[in-house]
Amino acid sequence: MNDIIEHVRAMDGVLVLEPREGDGTPEIAWGDVFFYYAPDGAVPRSQPFATVVTKDYPDDTSSRLDRPGAFRVNVAAGADEFRRWTGHGPEEPPAPQAAPGADDAVAAHPVYAGLNWLAVVNPGPRTAEAVKELLAVAHDRARERSRRRARSGGGAHER
Repeated sequence: MNDIIEHVRAMDGVLVLEPREGDGTPEIAWGDVFFYYAPDGAVPRSQPFATVVTKDYPDDTSSRLDRPGAFRVNVAAGADEFRRWTGHGPEEPPAPQAAPGADDAVAAHPVYAGLNWLAVVNPGPRTAEAVKELLAVAHDRARERSRRRARSGGGAHER
C-alpha cells in the first residue's frame, strides 16, 4: 500500500489526503487515502481520481477488507479502460470476471462501476503494472478535466 501511495504522490500536481483521528475528518475515512489532481494544493470540489480503502464500508463489504492487512485500490479509469478490463460497459450486464473481492485482480468497483471505476483488492504480482497504468490514466484524465475547467473560466475547483 505504501508503494502505491508514494507512486501516486510522485505524479505532478497530486494532493494526497490521509485522514487521521483528530484532523477533523469523519471517522469512517480514517486510514484511507484520497488522491486528487490539485496543483495549487487546495482540495478541489471534484471527486478524487483514485483512493485506497482499508476497511469495509456499510454499503460495500464484498471486498472483505475486514481481513488483516487487506486494502483496495479504486481508480476512476474512464469508459475505455473500464471496458478494456471488464469486457463490458458499466450499463451492460457484467462479463464473467474474478469473484467479487478476489485478491490481485482488476475488477469493476463493487459500488461505483456505473461511474467507470475499477478496483483491485490487495494488488500483487499479477496487477502491479496494471495498477500503475490505471493510476496514470486516471491522473491524466483528472489533469485534463482541471485544465478544461480552467480554460472555460470555471476554475480548477468548480464542477
